[in-house]
Amino acid sequence: MFYTFISGATGGIGKAFAIACAKKGYNLFLTGRTIGKLSALKGEILSNYKVAVEIFPCDFTNERSRSKLLAEIDKNGYKFDRIINVAGVDIQKAFTDYTPEKVQFQLRVNNEATIILTHALLSRRADNAEVIFISSMSGSTPMPYFALYSATKAMLINFSKALHYELIDNGVKVTVVMPGGVPTRQDIIEDIKGQGLWGKLSSKSPDFVAEKSLKAVKKNKLKYIPGGFNRLLYGIVKLLPQRLVLRFIARRWKKQTKDAF
Repeated sequence: MFYTFISGATGGIGKAFAIACAKKGYNLFLTGRTIGKLSALKGEILSNYKVAVEIFPCDFTNERSRSKLLAEIDKNGYKFDRIINVAGVDIQKAFTDYTPEKVQFQLRVNNEATIILTHALLSRRADNAEVIFISSMSGSTPMPYFALYSATKAMLINFSKALHYELIDNGVKVTVVMPGGVPTRQDIIEDIKGQGLWGKLSSKSPDFVAEKSLKAVKKNKLKYIPGGFNRLLYGIVKLLPQRLVLRFIARRWKKQTKDAF
């Protein structure tokens, strides 16, 4: 029996992936920060779908917690035909306003834990496994006042694309997904509203992102950007002089600040 591993499973995008995979009959191994939310999600899925669901809480910032997660996997002999890396944290403010702890927090969750666990799970995979990394449109360009978040998401884009070609001859499919605004938490919903028409056009629901991403990795797409407006925006950003793009982002994003949840 093989499982679909989903990190950040109790968040908006993670839960959407869990439901979408359950609809397809995929067995699930779900991880998130709190056992209460994981248990509630497991109950919801089991009451609606005939799939196996395993859960295990993990603090991605803690090496010991990650080791316990892998020990649980090995103790039960779980193998994976799908690895969906959703877990991430976003902080939006001037870099000099960070505390050292917040810098470390974002780097560990968005990059360190995601890369380390992907490495570990690839040795516990099915022959024709699929791997999805949830990055962001924010990773397509440096973003003043969102500098560290955009940098961590850019790392996932570059890492995923390289891994795509490393594993392609082994039958493993790797796709990086770059959503725009996704209305999950209330603070994100307010951010999208605050961006007016731009935010409305860029926004796609968690269900849309999950369903389309699963189709994209099935086709072994190198990257997938949900929504025609976001794909257009991505192309425009790549064509414009970077200095112009950075000045525009700095003026726009300087007005908003947000700490990690």
